[in-house]
Amino acid sequence: MKDRQNIILIGFMGAGKSTVGKRLATVLHWKFVDTDSIVEEIAGMTISNIFCRYGESRFRFEEYLAVKKVCTGKNCIISTGGGTVMNPENFKLLKQSGLIIYLYASLEDVLQRVGSSDRPLLKRGPEEVLSLWQSRLDTYAQAHYIVDTTNKGVEEVVKEILKLLREGVR
Repeated sequence: MKDRQNIILIGFMGAGKSTVGKRLATVLHWKFVDTDSIVEEIAGMTISNIFCRYGESRFRFEEYLAVKKVCTGKNCIISTGGGTVMNPENFKLLKQSGLIIYLYASLEDVLQRVGSSDRPLLKRGPEEVLSLWQSRLDTYAQAHYIVDTTNKGVEEVVKEILKLLREGVR
């Protein structure tokens, strides 16, 4: 972790980025930062309201500003929105800022975890959610590490990440 200032968690909605990130931050005594929360703070409204009122493109612009902001920090566990790294500039900034860990979850697990939420992208229907999930896999796979969260608890995922950190960065 010598030249890595932060740990960035990426992956599809429901993969556990926020939950794992908060726990990992506690264990490492680092700050936890969530790009979605920063977007809501900057915009003064929920992500659902941003989508309804201004559309996805406005949300993605606010998300880019949030990424720029969090990348200036040090010793942060950064949880990103599911689509954050689909913007190549966001991915580049995050990769320069720290170690990127992709939290993989099967689509079945994702749908079970977020099935009753009000996430805007879930409103598109099961076929579009599947297509979206598949379209992001290759980008997510560009992370430094991949940790499968399917059928795992938070503590198990955190232990796996800590083991990766001890073994060194590739």
